[in-house]
Amino acid sequence: MPDPIKTPLRQRPAWQQLTAHHDQIRARTLRELFDRDPERGRRLTREACGVYLDFSKNRITDETLGLLLELAQQSGLRERIDAMFNGEKINITEDRAVLHVALRAPSSQRILVDDIDVVPGVHEVLTRMAEFADKIRDGSWRGHTGRSIKNIVNIGIGGSDLGPVMAYEALRHYSQRELTFRFVSNVDGTDFAEATRDLDPAETLFIISSKTFTTLETMTNAHTARDWCLRTLKDEAAIARHFVAVSTNADAVSAFGIDVMNMFGFWDWVGGRYSMDSAIGLSTMIAIGPDAFGDLLAGFHDMDEHFRAAPFAENLPVIMGLLTVWYSDFFDAQTQAVLPYDQYLKRFPAYLQQLTMESNGKHVTLTGAQVDYDTSPIYWGEPGTNGQHSFYQLIHQGTRLIPADFIGFLHSLNPLGNHHDLLTANVFAQTEALAFGKTPEQVRAEGTPDWLVPHRVFEGNRPSNTLLVDRLTPHALGVLVALYEHSVFVQGTVWSINSFDQWGVELGKVLAKTVADELESTDEPQLAHDSSTNALIRRYRAAR
Repeated sequence: MPDPIKTPLRQRPAWQQLTAHHDQIRARTLRELFDRDPERGRRLTREACGVYLDFSKNRITDETLGLLLELAQQSGLRERIDAMFNGEKINITEDRAVLHVALRAPSSQRILVDDIDVVPGVHEVLTRMAEFADKIRDGSWRGHTGRSIKNIVNIGIGGSDLGPVMAYEALRHYSQRELTFRFVSNVDGTDFAEATRDLDPAETLFIISSKTFTTLETMTNAHTARDWCLRTLKDEAAIARHFVAVSTNADAVSAFGIDVMNMFGFWDWVGGRYSMDSAIGLSTMIAIGPDAFGDLLAGFHDMDEHFRAAPFAENLPVIMGLLTVWYSDFFDAQTQAVLPYDQYLKRFPAYLQQLTMESNGKHVTLTGAQVDYDTSPIYWGEPGTNGQHSFYQLIHQGTRLIPADFIGFLHSLNPLGNHHDLLTANVFAQTEALAFGKTPEQVRAEGTPDWLVPHRVFEGNRPSNTLLVDRLTPHALGVLVALYEHSVFVQGTVWSINSFDQWGVELGKVLAKTVADELESTDEPQLAHDSSTNALIRRYRAAR
């Protein structure tokens, strides 16, 4: 097989076959596909790790699926999976391994990076996290005045915020309700002010999450939190009782006033958007307890093992990742909707935005060549049924093709009357409506006047996946997150891009530091930006 890194995507045989195949089937409708195959809704399903995936309402045939699976083989997916799990440095632009899978590996597993088994270090941190979480939860950790902690504020940004806040909201049902959890990420002072307005510093613990302890937004908020505490507690010694760090910079942590014994580390082979199950998840562990956090990790690991070992034709992340490639590159789908029908998952689409778009929003291949195909679609969504009364109109009758993932649960964590039956009915009804629509003949048969018929026609043929899970547990959340993590990996492998760096976030950060100095300068700065930026800076300075 040709080296996939050296063989451009469009030159791979399966890609060329898919191009011809798409020309043949693009006009075929889901209505037609289902009519020809009465068993389609049962055949095009897979189940693993407690997730039932129905992908029958996609614009594919068995031939499509076979060609997509062949494309995965020709793209070196099997070799890339093995390389990741073996600790090879597949993040080539930063010369790093990619081992978020090690964060949830059982203690008996061995995973080597530079001939060092990293699993014992992972479990050492997990043990320390559990000991600390138990002290907060049972009230034995006391603040500076001797009172127990009742409020936990996580300060981070990007993966240090999106993962923890998503997990807390998703698993709130399992959280210790006597504790209050808040999350601060935005450098906008309003975020901090509103998060702490009703809190008592004597009962508040801040978790400062920054690997380098230099992240501009995080450290700005951290110092504001420090000042907020000291205005009430008065004593610098209080910082050690009201702040802990998730970081690797012991010197900076100590200089801040945090006891390095209360610093929880992680590793350069953990990307921020893949870190919610590392020490970055300390707030999650405090909320739900170490045992439930262990269930979360077990869910991650179960999906890891499925992805690593299952044949591609039975592999949930492989199938979902390949379908994203199919729609992005052959149907010109620009976005992907993720629609969880569970209110607890209200932050799940926002979490996936970083996971997917920061990973695969790339314009060059692993060799540095410009891509000549689309990479990551834009991910977005809201929990159902709210979205149905917002943007579903566009999905149903708009001019853009928007593939959608519907996530449903067979049992509610809060059973009330027939609420869950109605919720689940909407999951099934929406996917049916998207797939099959309503023809002009059906509309006329309802007695609709001819002039109104075009407005009430649904063309259908809008693709969707349905993912069904028994109920939203910590284990199930771990499975779902890992499912999307590995789907992203599949996409990046086919596109021959590096899904594990994020150079695109750096330029704006560097420029912002320069502009901030110019905004705050007491002397008139010598501006060397473009005329627009210079004018904006001068206008802001004048307003100050």
